[in-house]
Amino acid sequence: MLTRASMTKRVAVIGAGVSGLSCIKCCLDEDLEPTCFERSDDFGGLWKFTEDSKDRTTRVYRSLVTNVCKEMSCYSDFPFQEDFPNFMSHAKFWDYLQEFSEHFDLLKYIQFKTTVCSVTKCPDFSETGQWDVVTETEGKQNRAVFDAVMVCTGHFLNPHLPLGSFPGVHKFQGQILHSQEYRTPEAFQGKRVLVIGLGNTGGDIAVELSRTAAQVFLSTRTGAWVYSRSSVGGYPRNMMSTRRCNNLIAQVVPSCFLNWIQDRQMNKRFNHENYGLSITKGTVSIRQFIK
Repeated sequence: MLTRASMTKRVAVIGAGVSGLSCIKCCLDEDLEPTCFERSDDFGGLWKFTEDSKDRTTRVYRSLVTNVCKEMSCYSDFPFQEDFPNFMSHAKFWDYLQEFSEHFDLLKYIQFKTTVCSVTKCPDFSETGQWDVVTETEGKQNRAVFDAVMVCTGHFLNPHLPLGSFPGVHKFQGQILHSQEYRTPEAFQGKRVLVIGLGNTGGDIAVELSRTAAQVFLSTRTGAWVYSRSSVGGYPRNMMSTRRCNNLIAQVVPSCFLNWIQDRQMNKRFNHENYGLSITKGTVSIRQFIK
């Protein structure tokens, strides 16, 4: 006779970052048996700050501050403490992940310094739906069978560095690096730096380097709207914009009129054209930089 224990489904969770931690908890909520594999020596994924990038793992840079307010970036069943700021440093956010992990006792389900080498279907997959997972810890490989696999490696895992798109780049004698490798500005003291890309990361790094480097150039293909994290009255902007009434307006009002209104609102703070940041393709799907 099958017991409840023998019927428990085993779930492999790859990665112990924000998604991985929540997946462990969700598995426990559903009486599943999770095993999380994390290749580094700690949880938190990119939110765990390190002083260097020797492990080639994407991490936050030292000056990073969240762009999404705490009410919209917390787990639904574990809100931030009231005394936490609306927008917090990476250290504060990692503290929150630690509190979440300890509160729900998640760390005992994580195998640290363990790399997942392969995930393949078992020979009887058509009948069992099971997966064969091979991992490696300190040079030793292990194999285990799981009923499900949850991949929580994040979309920032592998850096995109399209050097082939820059003719003559092989002749450049200076340092070329991806923002994944950036941690602090001290190494760029007195240097001339070109930052390519005006996403939030590119903008943050360019601003920070401007206080250290001899000169900083910021390159962007399409321009961007630059606006503050806080809106009218000091309320978080993303909370003010993510509202039912705004969604209704977007459905009934022509996009050309909405674009015109947004153009006027965005240029009230400063004229983007004066800084080479003007938008020519309309505001829909155009990159925005939050400062």
